[in-house]
Amino acid sequence: MGLDAGNTVIKAVLFDLQGKQIAKHALDGKSSSPQAGHVERDLNELWANAQEAIQNCIAKAGIEASQIVGVGCAGHGNGLYLLDKNDQPLVGIQSLDTRAAEMARKLRDRHGERFHQLCLQKPWPSQTPTLLAWVKHHRPDLYEQTGTVMLCKDFITFSLTGERVSDYSDMSGCGLTRMPDCVYDDELLALYGLADAREMLPRLADPAEIVGTVTPAAAKATGLCEGTPVIAGYFDVVSSAMGSGVVSAGEASIIVGTWGINQVFSSKPVNDETVFMVAGFGENRFVNIESSATSAANLEWYVREFVERGHHHDDPFGFCNDRLGQTTAGIDDPFFLPFLYGSGQAPNSRAGFLGLAGWHNEGHVLRALFEGVMFEHRRHISVLRKAGLVFERAVLSGGGSRSPHWPQMFADGLNLPVMVSKTSETGALGAAIGAGCGVGLFADYETAIAAMTEPDREYHPDKDHVQLYDKRYQLWQELAGTVQDFWSRLK
Repeated sequence: MGLDAGNTVIKAVLFDLQGKQIAKHALDGKSSSPQAGHVERDLNELWANAQEAIQNCIAKAGIEASQIVGVGCAGHGNGLYLLDKNDQPLVGIQSLDTRAAEMARKLRDRHGERFHQLCLQKPWPSQTPTLLAWVKHHRPDLYEQTGTVMLCKDFITFSLTGERVSDYSDMSGCGLTRMPDCVYDDELLALYGLADAREMLPRLADPAEIVGTVTPAAAKATGLCEGTPVIAGYFDVVSSAMGSGVVSAGEASIIVGTWGINQVFSSKPVNDETVFMVAGFGENRFVNIESSATSAANLEWYVREFVERGHHHDDPFGFCNDRLGQTTAGIDDPFFLPFLYGSGQAPNSRAGFLGLAGWHNEGHVLRALFEGVMFEHRRHISVLRKAGLVFERAVLSGGGSRSPHWPQMFADGLNLPVMVSKTSETGALGAAIGAGCGVGLFADYETAIAAMTEPDREYHPDKDHVQLYDKRYQLWQELAGTVQDFWSRLK
């Protein structure tokens, strides 16, 4: 069983040993914004949703729970999930939160170079230690109550096993370990102003390591068998890449999800200050990542605010794709800046449609949104390429890969062959692959991925569209740069 706990949805998915999906159940979670820039979730609701997802997945599969040989969980990276000193939930801050933007700026200004030397990234608003530093400064009462600092999937693993543990991929991805060793570091904690937080950090484990088993209480709550092995789990960007068939050095994965993830795997980490982060997930296994909350979260917002009103559409995302499909790309189409949740380059950025005219319709608006998301992915990928990472094709995953239009737009806009995996649940499959390795069903990741993943379709660049998107990308870049001063003055 693979569990995939994102910012919005938690899924439980069962796979056989060939990677065929047997059953799935997913539930939407609720987020709250108690103040501008704050994005939080109720951890009790998260665990309740996980219980229901697991129960219903097993029921749909029509199997005995004893047939489940292992469980792995992947979860969104960064954000901040806190337990108190009695192991009770305190707060869940999601990776869309921007409250710590000023804290991140101050930390970068003071120690940015040293941060990068130690953990191969610099502080940023939704980063786990930056958020913890914000809590220490602005909510000392909450900080004083904190017993354990966790990531999203760690809370699920804890709820299943009672073990307070995290894995290398998540903790290196959030800037809390010294790289490339993937170990906690006292100097690094001190730079964040968190020298006193060492005891709050959970034990570190290899992501495929069995860290515990399902407790009697969790078995009763979920329908899993008591004693079922549970692995440490994964930063979901790593898990999604594995579930799409990507794990070896020189392979590239693009995830069009709530966050836009652009990553290239390598045997050694890239040491380049322009690259957003590097995560490690095993010996000589690293993923070099450029990402921001600028991807399908924009479409999710559009659907929520404009399409689903009054429940007029049974298939709101299908509606959007149909409307877009009724248009053709043109040089004078409107533009969209996909910064609803800020920009990695400029946290004060906001989203916007520009260049709308009276002859444009909803299809043109949606085409602009899809294109703007792709352009920000393209900008991230250009950073990876300039850092010396080379790849000839990419695998597309995440919710956006299910669109009939987005994969071709990526192939054209990146001038790169793009492959989509057969399974749509790549995050859960990657976690299940890790569980298979952990319980000894497979010798290594490569063997497991060869057995459990399969390509579905491939898209090749269209020369005319490549030229069109090249021209529009230059205009889009100019536009994104021009409005930065305005957003700074608005702030």
